[in-house]
Formats: sequence, C-alpha cells, structure tokens
Amino acid sequence: MNQQKFTINTRIKSFVYAFKGIGWIFKNQHNLWIHLVLASVAIILGFILQLSPVEWAIIVIAIGFVLVAEIFNTAVESLINFVSPEYNKIAGMIKDISAAGVLLAALTALITGIIIFINKFVNI
Repeated sequence: MNQQKFTINTRIKSFVYAFKGIGWIFKNQHNLWIHLVLASVAIILGFILQLSPVEWAIIVIAIGFVLVAEIFNTAVESLINFVSPEYNKIAGMIKDISAAGVLLAALTALITGIIIFINKFVNI
C-alpha cells in the first residue's frame, strides 16, 4: 500500500475534490433538489416556530442524514452503472437496496419533523 505523507497541500486537495463532488451532486441529482426544498421548508418553519437548540440539532441531523444517504446512493448507482452498464438483475437489486436506504432516511426525517413540528403547532 502506498502511504502518502501528510501535507497541507494534499489535505487542501482532498477538500477541493470533496467540494467538486458536492457541486456535481447539486447540478445532476434531481432527487437531491427535492430533499433540499423540503429541508428549506423545515428550516423556515423552524425559524417561524422558534425551535429550541435541541430541536434545531435534531432537525439538522435529520436533514444531514437524508443528504448523506442520497449522496451514498448516487455513489452506489454510479459505480453500478460503471461496472455493469447493461441491465443486470443483481445490479438492479443493489441499486434498489441503495435507494431503499434513502427512502428510509427520508421517512425517518419526515417522522422526526412531524414529531417536532406537530408539538409546536399544538402549543401555539
């Protein structure tokens, strides 16, 4: 295994590559746009309903959970498309399982939001 020496330049390059990946995801993944719109709604509601610091932390974690799941799903799907460009039953199953992870993350975030926001609306 080739071990690279730690340098500031290599660390900066790794951040540049990570931001390049984020940029690609934002430009090309329409599902991420949907997640971002819904996250924006949650953030706006959070300001309107004056969430507590703990509630904010929970909302931020839920949003991050969904975005990270979507990013990993995109990585898995891209890898599958690269390795198996033609239809393959197992490749399709892997992509379905990866998408199920995003769905589960999104449902978890939705339930989390409902619990926090319903409580705020009831107490208005």
